Amino acid sequence: MLKKLVKKAETVVGIDTCFESLALASKELVRVSNCYLITMNAVNLAFGEKTFDCVLCIQNGIAVFGVDKKTLLQEAIRVTRIYGTILFSSYSENFWEDRLAWFQMQSDNGLIGAIDREMTGNGVIVCKDGFRATTVDRGQFIALIKGLNVESEITEVDGSSIFCKMVRLPD
Repeated sequence: MLKKLVKKAETVVGIDTCFESLALASKELVRVSNCYLITMNAVNLAFGEKTFDCVLCIQNGIAVFGVDKKTLLQEAIRVTRIYGTILFSSYSENFWEDRLAWFQMQSDNGLIGAIDREMTGNGVIVCKDGFRATTVDRGQFIALIKGLNVESEITEVDGSSIFCKMVRLPD
């Protein structure tokens, strides 16, 4: 995603807790001068309040990080400027078969443990090594943003993803 974003934005900052992931990304972005990659935890961002025009947490990051989802949203809102955009996404339940096949491919290649077929279902993929992949549906997004100082719109896109677009309102 960063390769596409750097063509549209003046400056892009990508974060991850995994240095190896950032090292791989830096190889893809070696000739890009407007992208900065930083090892950082998304629930404890080292950026000042109201720093960014737009904050993205897409490709189901809200469910994959294994952190408190409400805290993750609050931190994204904190670093977004007034009237800035915050965009989170998760997988649609309509994408279940494709998602399960993708995880099976990862399992087959040793990237995650064997999928526990008895425990897997209802949008949750459970591996025998303890890995667990969940999603956030429309109702869960609504519950998570309740009481936050944002205007929101939740949309399903092409039967694969649920996007929660928020705009930070004045304090």
